[in-house]
Amino acid sequence: MSDLFRRAAVALLLGLVSTCAQAQDAAPQDAWPSFRGDPLSTGVSRSGLPEKLEVLWTFKAEDGDFESTAAIVNDVVYVGCLDGNLYALNLKDGSEKWRYKTEGGFKSSAAVRDGMVYIGDMDGVFHAVDAVTGKQKWVMKTDAEIISSPQFYKDRVIFGSYDQNLYCLNAADGKQVWKFATEGPINCSPTIVNDRAFVAGCDSQLHVVDLEKGADASKVDIGSQAGATPAVVGDRLFVGTTSDTFYAIDWMKPAIAWSYKDPDGAFPFHGSAAVAGDLAIVGSRSKRVYAFDQAKGTEVWRFQTGGRVDASPVVVGERVFIASADGRIYGLDLKSGKKVWEYQAGGRFTASPAVAAGRMVIGNDQGQLFCFGKK
Repeated sequence: MSDLFRRAAVALLLGLVSTCAQAQDAAPQDAWPSFRGDPLSTGVSRSGLPEKLEVLWTFKAEDGDFESTAAIVNDVVYVGCLDGNLYALNLKDGSEKWRYKTEGGFKSSAAVRDGMVYIGDMDGVFHAVDAVTGKQKWVMKTDAEIISSPQFYKDRVIFGSYDQNLYCLNAADGKQVWKFATEGPINCSPTIVNDRAFVAGCDSQLHVVDLEKGADASKVDIGSQAGATPAVVGDRLFVGTTSDTFYAIDWMKPAIAWSYKDPDGAFPFHGSAAVAGDLAIVGSRSKRVYAFDQAKGTEVWRFQTGGRVDASPVVVGERVFIASADGRIYGLDLKSGKKVWEYQAGGRFTASPAVAAGRMVIGNDQGQLFCFGKK
């Protein structure tokens, strides 16, 4: 087989795999069921948003802090708070449907499937809660706090813990199927492609985990700790480290395709990337939002905010929405990076937007949750 023919065949196969995976896993228009919207962690919403966004409602958690990104399913907002409550709110008007109380509080974001809400807390307890009633279905205890947000594979739920393990549980009853040990705490949500999970953790490795065996299929040394959730499109994976480097990794080889360091200094990438079209968009503690060419790694544009950017961007059509520690939420043009919308909310943002059913929901460190849309 000629090299040209082989490369064409591989490209076709990857294209088919990527197309099928994205068609199956893309976030629905009327829901945002998990931290980055879909199992590939693309950060892309299929819902539209009005050209001019207005505040439709706000919700206040007294003595609270929202670092958790909301999930939106069946017109209900599910969001964890550091006050120890998991809240279920009506998407229409922000009225409270129920609250589920824990002692630990939540940095992990909720994931919703088949009428159940799954989330881990700061005491290391993983919870499964009835989405309609807010009643506990089951809990499972790990040995350290859970910041990782859950994802799903078949009838199983997958998440990481600071006890250095990636867990696979039966979603129905919480019974452990397997656990995979790394050499450092896991912050990120696992990204799922077919029977593989991608986990970047504090052991400075990108792990490609076989979801049937609960074992490493391969791994890549990324040189530093990572807390961001990897985003995948085709054979490319995008993730930044807590030192100063943003990577594109060919996970099929596996090997680093390209890397980027800001020439102005060493700035950590705490947020996860969004991947849309031919761009990978990510914020950093340089107070900047960057857009890179996915194939080449060249910087296409950058946008300067007034504070560090630990939140992750969400792409909605031709716009990118991202929040900053300066208390602002920005809407940027996807192609140029120019600001097209801004809202001064106050406080600081670590949580990322959730977008579904024509609305955007996001919370800040002052315990305020905002819902934007068209009045």
